[in-house]
Amino acid sequence: MIHIDTFRTLALAFPDATEEPHFEKTSFRINKKIFATFDEKNNRAVLKLNEIDQSVFCASSEMIFYPIPNKWGKQGWTIVELSKVRPEMFEDALKLSYQNVVSKKKK
Repeated sequence: MIHIDTFRTLALAFPDATEEPHFEKTSFRINKKIFATFDEKNNRAVLKLNEIDQSVFCASSEMIFYPIPNKWGKQGWTIVELSKVRPEMFEDALKLSYQNVVSKKKK
């Protein structure tokens, strides 16, 4: 299980990452672009994965990782059930989310 303190520590360890409110959630950003959000009420994260990474995480752990059920999900936004995810798996997905947003910003 991932708690907000762990989530925050991991997300803010990335270079230039910031924490900002995003509606009723907490967002983590790089260069003003969101790479992760935390929904405290539902104990969920949302990460920005590329299409391949999203399909791999969702296929291997469909009760833990799944696309947002709308157009955002088709763009890689993926829900993570924080009460069910293994810490090392979450760390890997969070790192990929950060790298995905950083690499898009450089283009």
